[in-house]
Amino acid sequence: MEPGFWHQRWQSNEIGFHQDRVNHYLQRYWPRLQLETGARVLVPCCGKSLDLLWLKEQGFDVQGVEISPIAVEAFFAENNLQPAISEHDNYSISAIDDLQILCGDFFSVTADDIEGVDAVYDRAAMIAMPPEMRQAYCRHLQTITDRRIPVLLVTLEYPVAEMQGPPFSVNEQEIHEHYGNDYRVSVLETMDILAKEPRFQQKGLSRLQERAYLILPR
Repeated sequence: MEPGFWHQRWQSNEIGFHQDRVNHYLQRYWPRLQLETGARVLVPCCGKSLDLLWLKEQGFDVQGVEISPIAVEAFFAENNLQPAISEHDNYSISAIDDLQILCGDFFSVTADDIEGVDAVYDRAAMIAMPPEMRQAYCRHLQTITDRRIPVLLVTLEYPVAEMQGPPFSVNEQEIHEHYGNDYRVSVLETMDILAKEPRFQQKGLSRLQERAYLILPR
């Protein structure tokens, strides 16, 4: 999606994608990445997610990337945090202790901007993008991380003829197409969630699944 789409969604508070709790897949499966304390974790399209705080509390150095300044400001304000803010050419950085959020377009982020990242947590980035952008996103992600690192990925799957995203449906075959050459892709859990999601029922979906993947370098 174009940046303006997401700016408008945050300005109008149309943020049904935001979760008001820590993601349970993150809590359940993050230890499977076997990271050392202090490892640096990249969270693309992080919004104002509480997952950032959870990762920090587990002893990790957290690097979020978010295009909306409204989301970034809300994250720190709602958690009673006072970040130090620095301005750069294409983005600003809001930082406190071992957590910082780069506010700017993810596709403008370079390897130097996120130097030293050891893992990626993606709950909201891939499903926020249409197919052509997802391909570019995965290429860019693997380029800027500069080396093969583990990824915990959460996706949604539904009949694509029944709803126009975002969030977009991303199936297992596509994950293998993006990562299969250099990574081992494992499905950790699949959960049917339509019964718990009335907003998607109202859109006419007949099936909705959440799927968590562990993506490890070969």
